Amino acid sequence: MQNYPDGPRLLADIGATFARFALEFAPDLIDRVVVLNCDDYRGFEDVTRAYLSAQEGLEVRHAAIAIANPIDGDRVQMTNRNWAFSIEAARVALKLDTLLVVNDFTALAMALPRLADADRTKIGGGAPRENAVIGLLGPGTGFGVSGLIPMEDRWVTLGSEGGHASFAPNDERELALLQYAWKKYTHVSTERLVSGSGLELCYEALSVQAGRGVQNLSAAAIVDAALNSQDALCLETVDCFCAMLGTVAADVAMTLGAVGGIYIGGGIVPRLGEHFRQSPFRRRFEAKGRFADYLSRIPTYVISAPNPALLGVSAILADALRTHGRAGESHLVDLIRRSRDQLSRAEQQVADLIMLRPRSVLNDPIAEIARQADVSQPTVIRFCRSLGFQGLQDFKLKLASGLTGTLPVRHSQVRHSDSTPDVSAKVLDNTVSAILRLRDTLNTAAIDEATNLLRSARRIELYGVGNSGIVAQDGQHKFFRFRIPCTAYSDTHMQRLSARTLGAGDVVLAVSSSGRVAELIEAVELAQAAGASVIAITAGQSPLAKKAQLCIAVDHPEDSSRFMAMISRVLHLLVIDILTVGIALQRPGEEEGGLDDEFLGQISHVV
Repeated sequence: MQNYPDGPRLLADIGATFARFALEFAPDLIDRVVVLNCDDYRGFEDVTRAYLSAQEGLEVRHAAIAIANPIDGDRVQMTNRNWAFSIEAARVALKLDTLLVVNDFTALAMALPRLADADRTKIGGGAPRENAVIGLLGPGTGFGVSGLIPMEDRWVTLGSEGGHASFAPNDERELALLQYAWKKYTHVSTERLVSGSGLELCYEALSVQAGRGVQNLSAAAIVDAALNSQDALCLETVDCFCAMLGTVAADVAMTLGAVGGIYIGGGIVPRLGEHFRQSPFRRRFEAKGRFADYLSRIPTYVISAPNPALLGVSAILADALRTHGRAGESHLVDLIRRSRDQLSRAEQQVADLIMLRPRSVLNDPIAEIARQADVSQPTVIRFCRSLGFQGLQDFKLKLASGLTGTLPVRHSQVRHSDSTPDVSAKVLDNTVSAILRLRDTLNTAAIDEATNLLRSARRIELYGVGNSGIVAQDGQHKFFRFRIPCTAYSDTHMQRLSARTLGAGDVVLAVSSSGRVAELIEAVELAQAAGASVIAITAGQSPLAKKAQLCIAVDHPEDSSRFMAMISRVLHLLVIDILTVGIALQRPGEEEGGLDDEFLGQISHVV
């Protein structure tokens, strides 16, 4: 097995108490595992630098870190430890080309497909269904929930804060525990009772109920007394914990449809060993009344691998480097790095600034770039031209395309507490991310075929409902400029009436976010029966996509039954623009006056 040509990769799992580090020298060759106590270090950079400094003679360029914290943007503030850092600043300080930071349960979820049979212990019956959703939960310091969703030849992790869902008691004892917890907390989540601190709270509550008064034991002491001393109250506490975990695991399985199995990680359950197999967990997992048979077919596993999160970050880092070269880095930045020695000394100062802060350069005017690099403004222009660009704006366009295009598509959840700048940034980031994904997945052959159909159409009708009706109207205004008879209908009754009047040579362009509007599909069927061709701009595997002769797939998940389709509407408008530009480029030479000069000018500006 050959080592990675660019050196070993740093893998880490940073928790509230311990930080686990390792080096991956080749695929699945993980070595030099070291566990450091977080109390001994001032912060993330400090503990990481301590590990790297001990790896004498090895240069590490790429790293992926799992951390017990939500990850949303560049700034990380740990919840259970007073550590905060900037991912980009840490990357620079640690002299890394790549630094990926992901939630620990995201990493653990990505490890599941790589677990061998020896790395998991099956609890109860059931068998996993192939290529199906997998659920993951884990009680430890907190309570994590995640999942894996199959997407063609890869897995997508589910970001979740399911541990903070409200706790639901399943019997009188658990109701009493909930009532006891309510005395301490206004909201009692699953994490309050099914976690390390939850074990301690349950023991305290059961002690009071048994007439012993308030008694406190650590989670580790409770488990030790239950397994080794057979202490009755500790045994009851542990069994109550296992039963509640079974209920939560079943809820996750049913919510996700996790027929691929439920996996249990975290630090508590693996310590229970054989006792967990005999505990009420599996019985409670299947105790769902009418859905007992459904759950009995879903297998449950305890993860027994020693450092499973490291397997997950390894997979995430490998995918990022394989797909994007350097995760989060433009190929242009890589070109600058390789070309630096051929630049003049002043141009090298500009290069160093861009490699250090590429994203800030995108928004800075030339005067600010020159000031930060300590060079003149003409030097900034010479730097751009040395790399083959006409000027700074041309360079920025390429830099922006690379930086955003190489980042994984992400979605930032808008929250009630967000400020106006946060809301603005998240809405724009989500939209830009979706546009880039469309760019990478768009079927250009379908675009070519659709362009040819529309260009030669005798008549074009655009059908859309709701937000898609607005897209249809936009298409009508654009296509009508080509002197093609064109009408847009957003009323489903009018769509069905008009569809019957179509014939050979006519084209229907049907737009729908979900592709499941029954009335729209009926109109499409009527148009096809009349001899018209149908192009659909919709979700790739939807009923509408399957009905149409030609589908331009736009797969952006939005629940249009509950929420207004915002981003998919923008994507559909962009597809209309692409078709418009494609038609315009094919028509200018066909006949004099085929397009007005104003529209040609607009198209020339776009392309």
